[in-house]
Amino acid sequence: MSLPEDCFDYEACLAACAKGERRALHDLYTQESARLLGVARRISRSDALAEDIVHDAFIKIWTRAGSFDSERGSARGWIFSVTRHLALNFMRDNANTLQVSEQSENALLAEAALVSATQADTFEYSARSGRIFGCLEQLEPARRNCILHAYVDGYSHSEIAQKVGAPLGTVKAWIRRSLVALRECMG
Repeated sequence: MSLPEDCFDYEACLAACAKGERRALHDLYTQESARLLGVARRISRSDALAEDIVHDAFIKIWTRAGSFDSERGSARGWIFSVTRHLALNFMRDNANTLQVSEQSENALLAEAALVSATQADTFEYSARSGRIFGCLEQLEPARRNCILHAYVDGYSHSEIAQKVGAPLGTVKAWIRRSLVALRECMG
């Protein structure tokens, strides 16, 4: 439950984040995540994108908390500025990204399955032992590559979408559905 803004010490929270105190990040998240989500949602006009933006904003707040300068403004203002800039940058960088409805997404998935069947698999497996490799092999190459880019290479959903040339919503759906399939296979 968040406190009234005048009762929460944003500056001390950022200083604690700069020292690596995870509890401070948790407190900051509890205090401001809902409002930051609102800011990101107004800019992106998408719940899913807003959630990604707020996630990225908290990572940036955590890693850059030491750069906050109280001489230049309030700690709360800095937090909102980080989020707002990330949202605006994301929207600018992805201005040409296709917005996909659920029906369009299903059509794209079907088309991508056909295309992926003809594309070469971009990942080589040096060790083919173990259940996980068998489960990964059961995934379509495009979906398998998205999973591996996310969990092996550490790419964000946006980076994966650019790398594979697919809309962001499609990549998110592939990853979500592939994780379900992997859980069932490993079960």
